[in-house]
Amino acid sequence: MKGFISGLPKVELHLHLEGTLEPELMFALAQRNNVTLSYSSIESLKAAYQFHDLQAFLNLYYQGALVLRTEQDFYDLTYAYLERCKQEHIVHTEVFFDPQIHTRAGVSFDTVASGIIRALRDGESNLGISSGLIMCFLRDLPEDDAIETLKQAIAYKDDIIAVGLDSSEQGNPPEKFERVYAMARNTGFKTVAHAGEEGPADYIWGAIEALKVDRIDHGVRCLDDPKLVAYLVEKQIPLTVCPLSNVKLRVFNDISEHNIVELFKQGVQVTINSDDPAYFGGYLNDNYLAVAQAFDLSKQDVALLSDNAIEASFLSEEKKQLLQQKLAHYLDIQFRPII
Repeated sequence: MKGFISGLPKVELHLHLEGTLEPELMFALAQRNNVTLSYSSIESLKAAYQFHDLQAFLNLYYQGALVLRTEQDFYDLTYAYLERCKQEHIVHTEVFFDPQIHTRAGVSFDTVASGIIRALRDGESNLGISSGLIMCFLRDLPEDDAIETLKQAIAYKDDIIAVGLDSSEQGNPPEKFERVYAMARNTGFKTVAHAGEEGPADYIWGAIEALKVDRIDHGVRCLDDPKLVAYLVEKQIPLTVCPLSNVKLRVFNDISEHNIVELFKQGVQVTINSDDPAYFGGYLNDNYLAVAQAFDLSKQDVALLSDNAIEASFLSEEKKQLLQQKLAHYLDIQFRPII
């Protein structure tokens, strides 16, 4: 199964670029930019990655993001992830970035966006990986901050395909951002939102009804509400699920307890993703393999999960069909009888 997953053409839809900051790159960028970290060595920093809840992760995540200061820093971060995509046969990725983290630290929106966009373009031309860029609002900040960030993003509308919502769910329901999401939709952006990870199933309803999102990031708490599950199936609203992340943050105690396969079997359009892989101990192939092994999935099941991600992407129908043809070709080779 490991070899099958490794070569499988895949799409990733829930990936935070700041969450791909490996300890070695964090240290290198800190030295490049004369940023002082709270850790004396790469080894002590790696030890800090062994956190056990969302807030501890966010504290480390925000500190790490402070080493990103220049356009080249954002380019290097993004391109390193795309090189990993090439190794893992990820053919298309739709990545998140958190501009408010950086603008509040004195880095301009233009610096952040320009570095990421240049790397994504080079990733397509040099590595053959198509991509989309999703700008996330931090839900623990006021909506007015999000509105100001949206205004800055309009100049990059040809490159930013959607807006999202991340950071701590507790006490920050989707309805808090109803105005900025309406503005984003009216401007032509697609919309997604984190909901139902640490927050309740009601937050998923809120993302659907108040924010009118095209897909839900995480969404695993939907099983607490059978009517919600039925609605997700009926409307085929995708969930971008991150299994190893959920275990790392104790949403589930063990991968064997995860509900992704139960949702899959009920007909929910679930997809597998890596979230913040540098911090959560696994990139996309690791997540596929963990789920496949824990639930004894067939190769056909794994391929269907990959196809779900293609369908859930913001690619045009024509481009989706091209990726599905690539997937079908891979499966034809894998399942072709040996004569």
